[in-house]
Amino acid sequence: GGDGPVYRPPPPGGHETHLEHISSLPLVTPPGVFGFHENANLTKEMGETYTMMSELLLTAAQGGSSDGAGPDQVVGEIAVDVLARMPSPWSIDKVKAAYPTMYEESMNTVLAQELTRFNGLIKVIRSSLQDIQKAIKGLLLMSAALEGAFFEIFDGKTPAMWIKHSYPSLKPLGGYVNDLIERLKFFQGWIDHGTPVNFWFSGIYFQQAFTTGASQNFARRYRIPIDTLGFDFFFPKDQHPTVKPDDGVYAHGMFFEACKWNWDEWRIDESDPKVLAVSVPLIHLIPCKKDETRDFPHYECPCYKVSTRKGVLSTTGHSTNFVMPIRVPSDTSQDHWIKRGVAMLTSLDT
Repeated sequence: GGDGPVYRPPPPGGHETHLEHISSLPLVTPPGVFGFHENANLTKEMGETYTMMSELLLTAAQGGSSDGAGPDQVVGEIAVDVLARMPSPWSIDKVKAAYPTMYEESMNTVLAQELTRFNGLIKVIRSSLQDIQKAIKGLLLMSAALEGAFFEIFDGKTPAMWIKHSYPSLKPLGGYVNDLIERLKFFQGWIDHGTPVNFWFSGIYFQQAFTTGASQNFARRYRIPIDTLGFDFFFPKDQHPTVKPDDGVYAHGMFFEACKWNWDEWRIDESDPKVLAVSVPLIHLIPCKKDETRDFPHYECPCYKVSTRKGVLSTTGHSTNFVMPIRVPSDTSQDHWIKRGVAMLTSLDT
């Protein structure tokens, strides 16, 4: 299948004929044979390269060379830079006074919970960098965890002690810090200008709480038990709404992996060569009764936080990675996209 050569059984004949047939097959099997897109090759090779590089880093010596800057200087400069950009934690009480817990507006509760989670992360990042600065000056003894963070920062990786208190992320240090600053700006905008019209879905720490908040608002407004609700998904042609929808929420910021969005036909389509991820258009999530979801030609697209596409069940009963299935318009069978491995991601690896 696909654009590769045709694989078929060997022609009738003896041992020699079979060997000849086998030797005529290409040495490298094109991905089309397995129903994959040609980009699958790229993904595989990038994965192998990243693995090899991270293993090479393990073998690298920990000291600095005589002519280059040593780890102390490099890590010290990064710590100064990140601390300068990292805002102080929010005062949750002040925010709760402006956005009190209300029966009609569950998003106020979502906001307070999100800020509490981000505050924990900001505190860990600030204190670890301040401790590293003290350790570099010789004012503090480095613990094993802090030393681990020190060398991870030197290698350009996001420290494990941050990830432990963070939303899932596979980004390297620079990308992680930039992404975190953007998320904090989104929430600062929410505090300053009121509940957004269009939510940056990817910027939310715990997306399942956000979708529950949207369902809860709907359930309370129409007095429907929340456990009977699911979601319907619309992709409005107006991609820059200026007023909130009557029901549900507008969300943006996701990415398609292994397919693209066809802006002319308004459905998913085959990826362009060498383009591994593209932006998902604005989605209108509307809560509705599970038995009343509209039927249209679609692919039930799984949405994950990061590209590993695996997670563990957390104490809330939610996966640490899988967010929800999102139905997207498609004119091709489900099986086709499943073979292609099409999914939505809230965050890319870089």
